[in-house]
Amino acid sequence: MAQARGARGAFRLANGRGGLLDETHPLAGAGFLVVADLTGRAENARIRLAAAIDGDEVEEIFASAIETADTLAFDAPSRSVRARRVRRLGALVLSESVASTPDPAAVASLLAEHAARIGIDRLPWTKDQRALRARATFLYGTLGAPWPDLSEAALGQTAADWLAPQISGTSRLDAIDADALGRALDLLLPWSLRAEMERLLPSHFDAPSGSRLPIDYGAENGPALEVRVQELFGLDRHPAVAGGRVPLLLVLLSPAHRPIQTTRDLPGFWRGSWKDVAKDLKGRYPRHAWPEDPLAATATARAKPRGT
Repeated sequence: MAQARGARGAFRLANGRGGLLDETHPLAGAGFLVVADLTGRAENARIRLAAAIDGDEVEEIFASAIETADTLAFDAPSRSVRARRVRRLGALVLSESVASTPDPAAVASLLAEHAARIGIDRLPWTKDQRALRARATFLYGTLGAPWPDLSEAALGQTAADWLAPQISGTSRLDAIDADALGRALDLLLPWSLRAEMERLLPSHFDAPSGSRLPIDYGAENGPALEVRVQELFGLDRHPAVAGGRVPLLLVLLSPAHRPIQTTRDLPGFWRGSWKDVAKDLKGRYPRHAWPEDPLAATATARAKPRGT
């Protein structure tokens, strides 16, 4: 059996090979052929002897050999999984239609696979979810098990395991929402570990000024904290996480929230370059405190009242 494919005189055989007739051959425009003899290479074999047959005859003669199967494929333009019902005779596709009841688990698994190919970080994670992933991944890199690796690379390799079960019934990438990702995180990072995470890697730093400031665990150079320098007055020990094993990278800010210096040694900063920093910035920000002894000063998040 052979079926017309594309150009006039080009056919595909039921065994997957290709067959050719001259464009001027009387059978070159047939939809189906029964091929009795051919010669040459697999993809360009020359059909030497054949007879035309129509679709109804194919259905009748080869009924017992025709197979029906549902197939799934990811459609990039619509960013969705499409289910098709295909009837085949060997390598020949006789008909194709929309499959009305695809397996939800199979659809979800394929959708998760393509979410990973496009990029796990492109899914609609909330800010808090991204922060939680960064903290868990940092603990994994620092302490290992039982902390999970929730980096994009690691999650991409196992998307069928953690994402697919949460999106069963979904066929479009755009339908994956933060709720589904949150359910997945609850399983990837169970509550039994989260209390310990809060102890080892608090999400925020309580500054001496009273401000509660977020720690960035996804920073390129390790956990980082942006803080106005006046909010750290009186602090004589450098802030650290992971049970004191990992010092925070302090990004010290001016009153205008512009970086003025980074350090992993706050006491050394007070003893060393603070005087030069204070001298340089005091004129620019006269309503803010620039004490000679920052360790003896009171931390504050406010400017001095006007006229003082």
